[in-house]
Amino acid sequence: MMGMAVPYETTGRTQQKSRTRQALVDATREMLADGSTPQVEDAAERAGVSRTTAYRYFPNQRSLLMAAHPQISPDTLLGPDAPQEPRARLDAFMAAFSRYNMDWEPQLRTSLRLSLDEKGGSGGGRPALRQGRAIGWIEDALAPLRDTHPDVDLHALAVAIRSATGIETLIWLLDIAGQTHAEAAETVRRTAQALLAAALTT
Repeated sequence: MMGMAVPYETTGRTQQKSRTRQALVDATREMLADGSTPQVEDAAERAGVSRTTAYRYFPNQRSLLMAAHPQISPDTLLGPDAPQEPRARLDAFMAAFSRYNMDWEPQLRTSLRLSLDEKGGSGGGRPALRQGRAIGWIEDALAPLRDTHPDVDLHALAVAIRSATGIETLIWLLDIAGQTHAEAAETVRRTAQALLAAALTT
């Protein structure tokens, strides 16, 4: 174990360092929401932190932007009072999923750009920014089908719905198709319902 690097924020005054790191992350998220893609020094200036200090936490822009990626990983996006009827439950999920994507849109756009950068990541591979948490969320939304339609492959259906309703689709609908956020949310809702209907009739 000798010779291994120890993260700067895990040594010494850890609480203060944690606050400084969070200030840099918050500043980055604010700038992303404003439409810019900040460098480390930009976030440092916005957060009122010296450049030298900022680079101790984030040695490059990539590490900073990765830290700004939403760190939300609940087991479900549905509340305890979510409906059990499959179509109504999927509608409730899609409303929550669209809100999540739109609330975090600037950060998710940046994360997507990084994930498509073939020069990033270790060993020349693409970075694992897209952790697939939405698949689990969708499987949770589809859970009643295990009892009502046991022959439906829930995982395959969840993958299909995710592929047609995630942040990538949202960006296309907004930027290419010219839809409003409300129209885009309705489009992905209808798409999800169409995929569900197809699965139930095959």
